[in-house]
Amino acid sequence: MSKFSSFAGVIFFFFILVISQHSEAARLVPSHRISGFVTTRDTQFLLNGSPFLFNGFNSYWMMHVAAEPTERYKISNVFRDASAAGLTVCRTWAFSDGSNQALDLQISPGVYDERVFQALDFVVSEASNYGIRLILSLVNNYNDYGGRPQYAQWAKGAGVQISSDDDFYTNPVLKEYYKNHVKKVVTRFNTITKVAYKDDPTIMAWELMNEPRCQADTSGKTVKGWVQEMATYTKSIDNKHLLEIGMEGFYGDSMPEKKQNNPGYQVGTDFISNHLIKEIDFATIHAYPDIWLSGQNDNAQLGFVQKWIWSHWTDSKTILRKPLVFSEFGKSSKDPGYTLNARNEYMNAVYSSIYNDARTGGTIAGGLVWQIVAEGMESFYDGYEIVLSQNPSTAGLISGQSQKMRALSHTLSGRH
Repeated sequence: MSKFSSFAGVIFFFFILVISQHSEAARLVPSHRISGFVTTRDTQFLLNGSPFLFNGFNSYWMMHVAAEPTERYKISNVFRDASAAGLTVCRTWAFSDGSNQALDLQISPGVYDERVFQALDFVVSEASNYGIRLILSLVNNYNDYGGRPQYAQWAKGAGVQISSDDDFYTNPVLKEYYKNHVKKVVTRFNTITKVAYKDDPTIMAWELMNEPRCQADTSGKTVKGWVQEMATYTKSIDNKHLLEIGMEGFYGDSMPEKKQNNPGYQVGTDFISNHLIKEIDFATIHAYPDIWLSGQNDNAQLGFVQKWIWSHWTDSKTILRKPLVFSEFGKSSKDPGYTLNARNEYMNAVYSSIYNDARTGGTIAGGLVWQIVAEGMESFYDGYEIVLSQNPSTAGLISGQSQKMRALSHTLSGRH
């Protein structure tokens, strides 16, 4: 054999080795599968011109956990298992405000921890790898991870006269703090994907606030004014992404006859008037009958939820003319008489309501169960946690709903 042919043989062997290693890596690392922005037309979500229905989940903790690089495998594991179960939308927090200095995204107004921002970059990148779209929430109503109370505390510390946390909705200083945060997140350049968040279709929607409430004005008018201002501002810097408020679905004063559907009280929001704001692209509801109707039996609680879904589905279809997402629901293991079977039955009933309403009208697009966690995350257990790898019956139920929603999506696309 000549030196040349011997050398060529070595080169060929090396080429085959590289190709095989590349192929092996391709099998181990999921490919980027997100393309096209989700949009809306009337009461439907659209993706690349066809109806978009989904089954999804909440994992609010992702950025928080990813801030510790050795823990990032938990994010990957959840996305992997969720993707295997057909889940295609995840709702998570894009905030952590001054409540835990070691893990805060926003340490003080306008001051950010780059390490934590890179954790959020990882979450967005990994979601894209597994074909899962994100709904990113921008602030909390509650003091977990800072929220409205932290914003009020910052303003007090700066010498601003603050009477209550509800000043968040009306005080110019607090509103400026919030707008700065919106701009910082929305215009963030992802250090991993090299794509600005505002240009990334992995993000399905921005959420103005997790469960806004206002004790100072239960009519819903104060919150409406805030939503109008912040929705206009957010759209002015990002008109590619969908925008939603983050509401639970409580009815307010604009249509008093609908308040009978509330669980006996109002929280300062108005499902109708707040969602009629044109910059808001779709409506959301949450439901926790085990908390809202504590003391009532499972049948009464389930009856409430089914009526809650139907009432809002009808309003979204006939009044709002916008899609609807059931963006938080679950059943807590801390409830009296809880069994895994009872939770599965409850979830199955909720899933059936979502599917049947989607099939008959196309207004409700999907549900996001609260909440999926990874193995070894006991400190995040809240009673509602689901570890897909440890709960095969629940995982099977979730997969079944994913398949039904996907099949319905194909059917509607055919009609479309």
